[in-house]
Amino acid sequence: MTYSIVARDGDGRMGVAVQTCVMGVGAICPWGRAGVGVVATQAFSLAGYGPRLLDRLAAGESPAAALGALAAADERREQRQVAVLAADGVTAAFTGSDTIPFAGDVQGDGFSCQANMMAAPGVPEAMRDAFVASNGPLQRRLLGAMRAAEAAGGDFRGRQSAALLVVEADVRDESWEGVAVDVRVDDDPEPLDRLERLLDVSEAYEAMRAGTAAAKSGDLAEAGRLAQRAAALAPHDQNVIGWVAVLRAHAGDLRPLQELIARRPGTRQLLDWLRAHDEVQLSDEVMQQLGASAPGR
Repeated sequence: MTYSIVARDGDGRMGVAVQTCVMGVGAICPWGRAGVGVVATQAFSLAGYGPRLLDRLAAGESPAAALGALAAADERREQRQVAVLAADGVTAAFTGSDTIPFAGDVQGDGFSCQANMMAAPGVPEAMRDAFVASNGPLQRRLLGAMRAAEAAGGDFRGRQSAALLVVEADVRDESWEGVAVDVRVDDDPEPLDRLERLLDVSEAYEAMRAGTAAAKSGDLAEAGRLAQRAAALAPHDQNVIGWVAVLRAHAGDLRPLQELIARRPGTRQLLDWLRAHDEVQLSDEVMQQLGASAPGR
């Protein structure tokens, strides 16, 4: 009831993206662990394939051996569809013989595309072609592959939920660390459109994090460039609006922050807390102009 892609980029990041006509696919199908691998488990999906395959990869098993062992012990394996990608780019996939047609999978260098219950054959191939022809951030390439799947026929029931997960190339101390992107749409008539909007916000937050680091190092020009990018990606987001206003206040333009305080008076308390913890470096004079209480430093 699903189409998905697992893939690796040239920097070693790994991702999985999925869409289906069932609510909440993001809680079941996509799995990933930084420096280890990613998994898509679908059709009559068994979530356990995700963490168990990742555990086996982390222990040194190949994708084919790990997937073969789990499938052999699964009495309903012929109704499953599973794909796994390891950190070295090696993939393995399984489409059960009793999976609802049209169903199939196709692999290439560092990726696997799979689909079942499709309106027409050729969906995995359409995803493959779109991914191979694309460039840019991995999350955008995965989304492009999903749009190609939809254009090729998609799920014959329609659309309802989608998810996209990207993990970093390096192994982390804890299994939950190293998640670069994790966005999902649980119930929407156009989940890929909503997923794209979430990617915009996710990338805006990434720009905020990088911009904050640049500002703390004294590179206000780079911080300003990243602020423009964040504002362009997510102009509606209140955290982006506030962060951009604070950066402009550091550069001497107090108007955006004054307007934000007028709309949301609680911003004054937040500024005091941030200043007390050295997250902003606004002078007593500036704080007074903003109308926020400014205890001497």
